[in-house]
Amino acid sequence: MKFEDYNYQRIDMEKMTKNFKLLLEDFKSSKSFESQDLTMQKINQVRNQFETMATIVSIRHSIDTTDEFYDSENEYYDNETPNYQALISEYYELLTTSIFRRELENKWGKHLFNIAELQLKTFAPEIIPDLQEENKLASRYGKLLASAKIEFEGKTYNLSQMTPHIQSVDRKTRKKANQAVTGFFEENEKEFDDIYEQLVSVRQTIAEKLGYENYIQLGYDRLGRTEYGPDEVEVFREQVKKSIVPIAVKLRNRQAKRLDISELLYYDENLEFTTGNATPKGDKEWMVKQAKTMYTELSEQTKQFFDFMIDRNLMDLDSKPGKRAGGYCTYIPEYASPFIFANFNGTSHDVDVLTHEAGHAFQIYSSKEFEVPEYYWPTLEACEIHSMSMEFITWPWMKLFFEQDEVKYKFSHLASGVLFIPYGVLVDEFQHYVYAFPKATKEERKQKWRELESVYLPTKNYSDNAFLDKGTYWYRQGHIFNSPFYYIDYTLAQICAYQFWIKFNEDKEKAWQEYHHLCKAGGSKPFLELLGLANLKSPFESETIDYVAGPINEWLEKIDDKKL
Repeated sequence: MKFEDYNYQRIDMEKMTKNFKLLLEDFKSSKSFESQDLTMQKINQVRNQFETMATIVSIRHSIDTTDEFYDSENEYYDNETPNYQALISEYYELLTTSIFRRELENKWGKHLFNIAELQLKTFAPEIIPDLQEENKLASRYGKLLASAKIEFEGKTYNLSQMTPHIQSVDRKTRKKANQAVTGFFEENEKEFDDIYEQLVSVRQTIAEKLGYENYIQLGYDRLGRTEYGPDEVEVFREQVKKSIVPIAVKLRNRQAKRLDISELLYYDENLEFTTGNATPKGDKEWMVKQAKTMYTELSEQTKQFFDFMIDRNLMDLDSKPGKRAGGYCTYIPEYASPFIFANFNGTSHDVDVLTHEAGHAFQIYSSKEFEVPEYYWPTLEACEIHSMSMEFITWPWMKLFFEQDEVKYKFSHLASGVLFIPYGVLVDEFQHYVYAFPKATKEERKQKWRELESVYLPTKNYSDNAFLDKGTYWYRQGHIFNSPFYYIDYTLAQICAYQFWIKFNEDKEKAWQEYHHLCKAGGSKPFLELLGLANLKSPFESETIDYVAGPINEWLEKIDDKKL
């Protein structure tokens, strides 16, 4: 069955709630471990039904945000998901206090109970209206981005379709293209500010109702972080300032020399070579064909996985009007199907996003046999290890996509991770400021963003763009609006992905076994324990960043980038 034939039927919340409550009563009154365990499995079946329908709606709505039916259905789940969360909270309460907890832990693992106990702290019935409001505001932000119609050189583009123009080898063209993109955000400045102001306010309200001082610790708890907190993240950010920012500055200086520009301005950053950036040498269908060859040759496991994705049309990769911005991977439980969503635009990012989201999809494909929904995915920083590492695992096949530009692509790809990490921790520190000071004004937030840019991105130069210079670039970072504190995850995972890059350069077979082992573990263990399964060093250990920085720097220094 192909994705377009996957059946959608709106979940009748009244009927589902009644059924769920009966199952909870059965669970509570069970006289044996076997009886309680059987009821638990029935509860998980109901959960999978809800998650399946909500996910199908989410996918189809993001593919076309102008579709009135799925827009209405998306609104329905925005409203009902908090009520569903209330049921899960009741279930977790019974699960964690079960008289058969020891037997259940022996069968399903202790981590399920760690997850349940943490999530119980993040929910109470009185926050349901606030969660509904939060969902609506996040959807409003997504629709605002999707509404972009940018007029440029006689044609109309969405945000993703503007990417090739902002990478133009002609400086005047890329400046004009950047100004056109910035113009969309400037025209909607009040709308972006209003949405975020309301999101911060409702999240502070939720935190206070749940007994938290502010949203920061609640944000960490919502993300299931059981082994580290803000203090450990702050130490990591300091390590980035010390060891990564100087390398990033050096890379920007090299870029300016390559481009023969005395002053690298913000609109120059997206062009890496005077000969143009590395681009894939074919269209979407061609790239999928190359990816099929790549995953067939990589391993038997990836061959089966990618054939599954192609045969069932589980990828929507084209950029088109009304489509939500960005890329993601999600999972449809009742069909045991990952789904990859992207916005191809003819740049190297198409290959990045394809391999990145395929990493997520391969993980969930590998761990889909878990009967406990909590174990389908790990926490987000662990999720991003699968995706970012897959980008490097597939390096031996990049010639398929980039042909004579293979080395150019690899130089850009390796360097881009180094350049990204300071930006990633900037996004994180900005959010810590926002939620530590929820009453800060819109102007104070913008000032703080610009101040942090000067620390983590010291070469950033907006000298001829007053709008960006006042600190508004963050409008385009969806995670800040939709998933607070989900961004440091990418930087932690990038350090782990670089370790896999080193491993694959040393022993491909052993490295693949460790990677596949990590994928199969899904979310059955917390972040640091998963690192142990894959023999990865923790990013929180002070020497880890230096451990990966050495080989990266050495590889980049060997390349004569002026000839690319």
